[in-house]
Amino acid sequence: MAVKTRARTQKLKDFIFFPLRAITLHDNDRWGLTSLASERFEYVAQEVIGDCLDVGCGKNNRFIVEYCEGHGQGIDVYPYEGLSEENIVRDMSRFPFKNAFFDSVTFIANLNHVPRSLRDIELQEAFRCLRPGGNIIVTMGNPLAEILVHKVVYWHDRFLGTNYDMDAERGMGEEEEYYLMDSEIVKRLSLAGFNNITKKYFLTQWCLNHLFVAWKPK
Repeated sequence: MAVKTRARTQKLKDFIFFPLRAITLHDNDRWGLTSLASERFEYVAQEVIGDCLDVGCGKNNRFIVEYCEGHGQGIDVYPYEGLSEENIVRDMSRFPFKNAFFDSVTFIANLNHVPRSLRDIELQEAFRCLRPGGNIIVTMGNPLAEILVHKVVYWHDRFLGTNYDMDAERGMGEEEEYYLMDSEIVKRLSLAGFNNITKKYFLTQWCLNHLFVAWKPK
């Protein structure tokens, strides 16, 4: 699977103009710059090792379609634009897949939106669906950055008539949060059975965003 990557000159431009991108480019690339969403997908795709399950895939199942070349499946509880019935899973306490079915599982900027009472259950389901030696990738931003970005997106939509705020579209539940601390993510991954947990920063986002990669023992 060929991973979509930017040229070095593009990465330099994106690094320099990160503040502008953080305010204006949430989903769509433009002005010769990479959106935060596209950039996040690129970082995650570099860690995927085969057929991927993208949990909380969002609009158009974009990560699987564009960055995994269709090798895998995206699922979500909400019927976002561009999703089919096979993408919609109303009960996330049991993923509709056999044991050891995927090589990678991703939670891209959304584990904090999994209700607290379901987080361990969904991570255990991810573990069950992974083949031995498979990995899980979880992204999360710096707490302050996450709060600011959520607020910026909200006001951007309100004043400019855009539709970037998926949280506003489906509504935030009582057990959802704007961010999770790294210590909680590591603890929950360990409890689910994952090991060799490593943290990697998104350099072109000034290290204000990062991901965790953890592995299912062989």
